[in-house]
Order: sequence, then C-alpha cells, then structure tokens
Amino acid sequence: MKVLLVEDDPEMADALRTALARRDIVLDVASDLAVAREAIASNSYDFLLIDRQLPDGDGKALLVEVQALEPSPRTIIVSAMGTAKDRITGLNEGADDYLAKPFEVDELVARLKAVRRRTSVFIPEKLLVAGNLTYDPISRDVHVEGEKLPLARRELLILEALLRNRGRTVMRGTLEETVYSYDDEIQSNSLEANVSRLRRKLAEAGCGLVVKNLRGIGYFLHEPT
Repeated sequence: MKVLLVEDDPEMADALRTALARRDIVLDVASDLAVAREAIASNSYDFLLIDRQLPDGDGKALLVEVQALEPSPRTIIVSAMGTAKDRITGLNEGADDYLAKPFEVDELVARLKAVRRRTSVFIPEKLLVAGNLTYDPISRDVHVEGEKLPLARRELLILEALLRNRGRTVMRGTLEETVYSYDDEIQSNSLEANVSRLRRKLAEAGCGLVVKNLRGIGYFLHEPT
C-alpha cells in the first residue's frame, strides 16, 4: 500500500512514516497543498491522509481534485479540527473517513483497512495465484505449496507488484516508486539487492517462479515449463 500524507508537522510525519513502514505501508509526505499536487501528479497512491490546516490553505481542497482522477485514491482527513461540524463537512465534501488528532497508529491502520474493504466491495481482493505460490492481498501472507513464506517488507512489495502485473514487465522506476518513498535514500543497487533476496527465498522454498531481469528496463515473473 502506498500512501501520501499531507501534513506540515515534520515530527508527526516522521513518526508516522516509521510506524507505517513496520506495517508494510510506504509513506510519502507533502508539507503543503502545492507539494501534494505535484506528488499526486507524478505518483499513484492508494490513500491520501490529509491535514486541514496547511500553510497554503485547507487540505479538504484536495478532495474534489482527486475525485477526478482515475483511479481515484481513497481519502482520510486527519486533523485537529475534530468537532462534529468539521467531520460532517469533510465527509460531505468527499472524504472517505475523518480521524481527529491525536490518534493511535493502530486506529489509523484499522481505518485504512476498513475504507479499503468498503470501497472494494464490488471488486473484492482475490488471492493472487501463480504456479505453486499464493498471495493474500488482505492478510499479506505468501504461501508456497501451502507453507507460509516469510518475506521482508520490500521483498513483499516487489512480489506483489510482479504478481499484479504477471505476464508483463514492470519498469524499474515503477518498482522503485512502489517500494520506496521519495524521501528514502535509494542506493544504485538497492532494488537489485532486494530482488536478489526475493529470488533466493523463492528458490529455497521450492517455488516454481523466477524473477527475471530485462537489463536496464525492469523485472517480470517467469514460470519455467
């Protein structure tokens, strides 16, 4: 899951980035509306977490703008403006949920999952199956021949992206956007190192899938005959 947090408090942003990373959520941060619009124009997000009191305006201005996108990211307002009137206004203007500050990270994650379930009701998340590997997008569990395969966060994000694009090559830049936030320091061989560890773990588990590389272009899943 990739999320954009529109928040001008750097301490809160850093704390959320660390906490959500432990839950396999990649978080980008925009400190105002202008930066948020640039990020939305150049990236694809599953969710926007929007503060209302920003240096250049009310964050709810983004709600109408993102509804025109296809696909449109889900939106949760996270704001100290938490009166009933504030919540009603935000929800009526298009937010999928409204969470008043301060809040617990576990509650935020629960709301992310709840919104995803509600908005995916007509397109349920199904198991992704390739060869003898299955991946559950909801529980984020990977199994090979029925045995659970533990993967590190970035290995899991790479595998999910490749499974969702099975039969196609995923561009290197697309994978990096999926796995890293734009504040991460990405070393030149960082993606290759994560792919290498994923390959090794798949092979050791007896998985029939192989992650192939098109040099300078990207990666794809190959199932040997």
